[in-house]
Amino acid sequence: MATTNEELADFLRRARAAADPGRAGLPADGRVRRVPGLRREEVAFLAGVSTDYYTRLEQGRRIVPSAGVLDAVARALGLDGAGRTHLHHLVGPTGPGPRRAPAVQRVRPGIHQLLESLDAQPALVLGRRTDVLASNRLARALFTDVEAVPRRQRSYARWVLLSDQARALFLDWEVQARAAVESLRLEVGHDPDDRAGRELVAELSASSPEFRTWWEEHRVHQRTFGSKRLRHPVVGDLTVEFETLTLPGDPDQTLFLYTAERGSTSEQALRLLASWAAPATGAGPGRRSAEDGSAREAAEEAT
Repeated sequence: MATTNEELADFLRRARAAADPGRAGLPADGRVRRVPGLRREEVAFLAGVSTDYYTRLEQGRRIVPSAGVLDAVARALGLDGAGRTHLHHLVGPTGPGPRRAPAVQRVRPGIHQLLESLDAQPALVLGRRTDVLASNRLARALFTDVEAVPRRQRSYARWVLLSDQARALFLDWEVQARAAVESLRLEVGHDPDDRAGRELVAELSASSPEFRTWWEEHRVHQRTFGSKRLRHPVVGDLTVEFETLTLPGDPDQTLFLYTAERGSTSEQALRLLASWAAPATGAGPGRRSAEDGSAREAAEEAT
């Protein structure tokens, strides 16, 4: 069993180096700063803890700070919401009891029905490790047919980092890929014992130099809204905006809804793509019921 939490130590050191002393509200002491960021004693002062205590925390020692102390450290370092959440995840549960093994994620039949009813908006559901758990026809036409690959490989981060299709599709590929890496960092930090998460990180580290660079930066990001600039092979250039909704009853599942600005050429392109992706009949190849989706997932889990 490891005696230090190396992930926590690395995250705190990088966060302290990135903190802006000018915005921390510290009293001037006249000393020349030879390294970027805050000093350890300054973080401790701002957080209201002793320098020795913060030093041990930054070294990844096996101590269990309270939630209030972690929030104070997060404020001292100027962490955003994603960074604060990641810090809590890295420290781990403060109460007694072992971690529970994560259950296999399944999307409810009603969510499948909701996705398929959205004929004009691409929509998908992401779960842990940025796994694509469900998608509607228009999302598969806009991005990629995720159902054509084995379920264990349906990671959005994996597709963005390793797929030539994604590199060609995103006009701002580096921005989108970096955001995917930072989102995966946040997800993996939530459950460092997740075997599938570790295997995905190992695969991406071995296959993508960009991933290795960005992963080492230890930055985290939580996607709540944003935009994507695309060059689609069927409908050309378009920009889509997305909003996210956490599904009631399962905080590890997030619904992504994509729209285009009303009256824009992007909206016209999205409508054209919807027409192109529509099945020839109401029950054609592009449409599948929620029951079919659940059956396919169960079959793949059994293999």
